[in-house]
Amino acid sequence: MTKARLLRLSVVLVSVFMILLIIVYWDNVGTAHFYLHTSFSRPHSSGAIPGITAGEGWETLPDVDEFLAKLLSSSLKHNSSVPRKTEQLLVQGSSKPVASNLEESVRGYDWSVHSDKTSLDQEKLQIERQRTLREFCANSSLAFPTKERSFDDIPNYELNHLIVDDRHGIIYCYVPKVACTNWKRVMIVLSESLLDQGVPYRNPLDIPREHVHNTSTHLTFNKFWRRYGKFSRHLMKIKLKKYTKFLFVRDPFVRLISAFRSKFELENEEFYQRFAIPMLKLYSNHTNLPTSVREAFEAGLRVSFSDFIQYLLDPRTEKMVPFNEHWRQIYRLCHPCQIDYDFIGKLETLDEDAAYLLQLLKVDRLLHFPPSYRNRTASSWEENWFAKIPLAWRQQLYKLYEADFVLFGYPKPENLLKD
Repeated sequence: MTKARLLRLSVVLVSVFMILLIIVYWDNVGTAHFYLHTSFSRPHSSGAIPGITAGEGWETLPDVDEFLAKLLSSSLKHNSSVPRKTEQLLVQGSSKPVASNLEESVRGYDWSVHSDKTSLDQEKLQIERQRTLREFCANSSLAFPTKERSFDDIPNYELNHLIVDDRHGIIYCYVPKVACTNWKRVMIVLSESLLDQGVPYRNPLDIPREHVHNTSTHLTFNKFWRRYGKFSRHLMKIKLKKYTKFLFVRDPFVRLISAFRSKFELENEEFYQRFAIPMLKLYSNHTNLPTSVREAFEAGLRVSFSDFIQYLLDPRTEKMVPFNEHWRQIYRLCHPCQIDYDFIGKLETLDEDAAYLLQLLKVDRLLHFPPSYRNRTASSWEENWFAKIPLAWRQQLYKLYEADFVLFGYPKPENLLKD
């Protein structure tokens, strides 16, 4: 009997010790900033966990999720009293990044000041965009790969585009070629994830471009496993339930043109080595290609838009490696049928959408969305860009990106799909 009691006592002590270790570990890796709130925005009573209000259905959470939420509550209360350095008006007037004439021409920077006033009824617009997305996610007539899987079926490596700001309860799914550089800058300022001489950045435009796209700068969902171990999926679900989730999208064909221009019309050594050389060999029958992109450009050897489209349509492409993020379909980057987004912005209405979103997030006093660099790749260009692309290829390309057109309410480009 004595041995049995000692064994039970040992089990209890070990369990308590492990719980203490978990608490200390989470405090060290940043879970102390686990602010649970939605910005659309339910007021919380004093003394409650921010964002966890009565009647929100916590009793329906799995036991482990409920345990985690309660376990974090003491840390939340402790940290809610810590002053937030970012909660002050930000100084404007930082210098804009310098762009070469060629880059200016291709990327289309526009640093003019745009009015925050909007003629759009943003609330109705969001309701319509979300309704369209949810209807087609539930509609069996629209079929595309991965549509029917659950969130648990998504591998961690496919969650690397979901950036988390625990300080303000925000999750942003970034889509390359859809103003993602500036939205990443905004997320860095809000989360204070990057310091300049020991002080967090205050103005998004002060953040150098090379730091913006450094993967170590952002906390993304695919990093949760390393940070939280077996609890990672439970924490993801809690944050997806309680945080405000947003993404920005763009006309799929225009996004492809923009990706081609920025990656193959500018001297980009990485994309030349990884993509341009294989394309030139496979689709333009070039051999003995220069070893550097500069030498190739000087020799007049460049990937054509036709080469690029052939590459996208070639069934061997996906077998060798998944599409690069700059031309991967949005539904594969952000999983809109598995994640219930609270806000869907569009590049075509970027200024209005960004201003409205920052108000909803209650961070519009902390920062402004950077003056939009307006990529001059416009929908009016589509006919010119696709003029030399065979009709059959255009139709195949539409099928490849059809889900993005339909889910996000972009009209089918009939003028490109018929003789």
